[in-house]
Amino acid sequence: MKYKNIREEELKNKVGADWFAAFDTTEILGNIDFTVFPKQDNIFGRTPLLWAEAKTGNFDIPTMFVQLILTIGKARTFDKTMPPAFLGAFDFKKIAFVPYINISDIFYMNDFNWNVTPSNHETKEFLLIKERIESILNKNTYVYDYEKDEKELQTFIKNNVAKATTANKLKIDKNNFIPIYLRWLEVVKPIIDVNWDDLKQANIMDSDFYLADLFVDDKDTQALEDDSSIRDNLFVVFQNQGYKIAKENIKQMFDATINLKNKEAYLQFWKRYKRPPLKEFQDYIIERRDLLVPQDIRERKGAFFTPRKWVELSQKYLTDYLGQNWQDDYYIWDCAAGTGNLLVGLTNKYHIYASTLDQADISVMHERIDGGANLIKKNVFQFDFLNDDFSKLPQSLQDIINDEEKRKKLVVYINPPYAEAPDRNFNKDGKAGVEQSYVNKKYASILGQGNRELFAQFLIRINKEIPGCILAEFSTLKILQGKHFSDFRLNFKAKIETVFIVPADTFDNVKGKFPIGFMIWNTDYRNSFKEVEADVYNKDGQYILQKKIIAYDNSNFINEWIKPYRASKTSNRIIGKFPFMGNDFQQQNIIQINHPDMIYNKAAGQFLINEYNLIIASTYFTVRKCLQATWLNDRDQFLYPDDGWLSDTEFQSNCLTYTLFNNNIQSQFGTNHWIPFTEYEVNAQDKFASNFMTDFMKSPPTPKGVAVTNDLFSNACQPELVSGSPEMLKQVQHDKNKQVRNDKALVFSPEATAVFNAGRELWKYYHKMASQTRNDVYNANASLYDIREYFQGRNEKGRMNSKSDDATYMELIGNLRSQLAILADDIKPKVYEYGFLKE
Repeated sequence: MKYKNIREEELKNKVGADWFAAFDTTEILGNIDFTVFPKQDNIFGRTPLLWAEAKTGNFDIPTMFVQLILTIGKARTFDKTMPPAFLGAFDFKKIAFVPYINISDIFYMNDFNWNVTPSNHETKEFLLIKERIESILNKNTYVYDYEKDEKELQTFIKNNVAKATTANKLKIDKNNFIPIYLRWLEVVKPIIDVNWDDLKQANIMDSDFYLADLFVDDKDTQALEDDSSIRDNLFVVFQNQGYKIAKENIKQMFDATINLKNKEAYLQFWKRYKRPPLKEFQDYIIERRDLLVPQDIRERKGAFFTPRKWVELSQKYLTDYLGQNWQDDYYIWDCAAGTGNLLVGLTNKYHIYASTLDQADISVMHERIDGGANLIKKNVFQFDFLNDDFSKLPQSLQDIINDEEKRKKLVVYINPPYAEAPDRNFNKDGKAGVEQSYVNKKYASILGQGNRELFAQFLIRINKEIPGCILAEFSTLKILQGKHFSDFRLNFKAKIETVFIVPADTFDNVKGKFPIGFMIWNTDYRNSFKEVEADVYNKDGQYILQKKIIAYDNSNFINEWIKPYRASKTSNRIIGKFPFMGNDFQQQNIIQINHPDMIYNKAAGQFLINEYNLIIASTYFTVRKCLQATWLNDRDQFLYPDDGWLSDTEFQSNCLTYTLFNNNIQSQFGTNHWIPFTEYEVNAQDKFASNFMTDFMKSPPTPKGVAVTNDLFSNACQPELVSGSPEMLKQVQHDKNKQVRNDKALVFSPEATAVFNAGRELWKYYHKMASQTRNDVYNANASLYDIREYFQGRNEKGRMNSKSDDATYMELIGNLRSQLAILADDIKPKVYEYGFLKE
């Protein structure tokens, strides 16, 4: 191999000398491994050509790019300097390039923790970025082997990297208009002679002035006098060496030209850039005005941009439901239009209405109309849907809404804003003012807790005040499944006709991993939602499966089932506990079995475990943990099971096994009762403080199955041994009576036995290795958590490392995890069979 067995610094030097000799590769930019610049600066400053990650081994290309992206994002290098034309990644064998423009959106993800260590490949942030870019890299990456592709690599650098150099002004495109804006805020905004607080009260943002600057024809001169706007319908336009705001937009607050306090500083800033932006990107920049709105304002308004692929898919579903000629047969109103991107692709402009809260967005849509957007200006208007009376609507739209038959030909087609009020304890990151709208006050009694969300207020007004219309809307599945939306479902009367669901993180300004649905409702029917089959698409827009979405109203949930079996605090020998809160996958991470003396998540209910409820506790724990939480099942609810599981001793023993090798017991807090082996089995160098678990199981499992106490479940159902209300205890007694009482013991399945065998080898290896170290390190009573901590250690922040340098340990823990995964796969069908989850 060309660069095998050399250190990273030498690799970077050789790659620079062999392939980029015509450029400057000496500049150090933050923690980026390798940069490429033109050898000579021009009068407009440095123009980076390539930022790259370097590795000395033979590395996976996506992994290298993820580390580079995290490095750039952590230092916000993309904010501080002009980004390059390409990102790169290379090791001793190959080099890869991807156009920066293809991944630039990643740096503007909301609610992303950029402070993780880029080199830690196991963080959730690293895995999230990797998941997001792999499909991008498959389509847009150029990969070259140094030896096999020598000529192709030279040609690529010559025709692509080299040509990114320019001695002229930098051209503005979709790649760089946001970084330019961030520098504009520092240089130009302070020299605009205006009171920004007054403008903000009028919903006029600095970004409106930036767009005014962008859409100027600079005539290829350095003179300010000949600069003129190319888009006079923007909210703010550049005019007479200053700015002008249309009077109708500001209610005569500002009716004069807004001047520049320092024209020379303005000229010095803009002489670096060629204005206007490249023609092919102008519509994109106008359309993505939302990216220039400050984050706090975007979140307060709850606005976000609908990705084009979901717009196109939603219009296909509308066509499938309403027929090929639906745009001629129906009228369409987007009453939360933003800059109108949801309406792109619609053809009959005479049937389309668009309204939004901000006049600046109306100006953008009017500008887009001048640029060819398929809309009519008089049908694009400012309207506060949650506060304004319908009498403010255009008369033609009022005529449709006020006519019962015409309403049936109206499609309200929206992606409503998402903002949530703070909860009652103000411990949630909510948005003040959400509950103050006219609509909320009018319908608060029927919205229930749904009144805390803007989108629910939109939907209830449409349902109640435009009855008979077709409602086609994007929203979370809360309205279908959320516990706090039961009142909403009771009062929102419509028939759901069709649904598709997609990952929420494909949208801007959306938090978390959960589904967003596009739902078509016929409000001419007055039904309450019960269930629907939804089409599921992955992040790339590919159909993957159908999923039943059900309302859980009047359902009994898993926490109602488990609560009566809690051991009381005065019970003898409490061996562990776990917190329980919520009945869905969102709370999965908090469910951990810990030592009873460990303080963990006091806000949740605490389930205390003793010998009488261990099987039930293990069943609950396994059911909640054996299925991975995904964006798709995020809203699924765990339920009160039917009676089938009571007589399934193999299922119970599988759950016990899964729990024994998945708990977070730490012996530092007290006696460890969770050792699943005897001292003899693992060659311990001292007697265990507790043999509870092996006594409980009577003997270690063998492939043929091992007898266990035959009344374990019955004991757990004895009311005198648990705490709870009389009603709960009555239910416990009911379950006890339902129990199939016979002499058949719990039987460990082959899958469970394989887990025990893998675990035994891990414990044996620990006792062998730890006993050879200092006495104060060896812990005969080590739990699985303790063993992991011993081999993996902790980083400088006190977190347990994800890996160990001990290859034997890594093999043993890997084998245990593999066997646990097989066991989990055996358990999962029973979770649905016994009604813990509905398919």
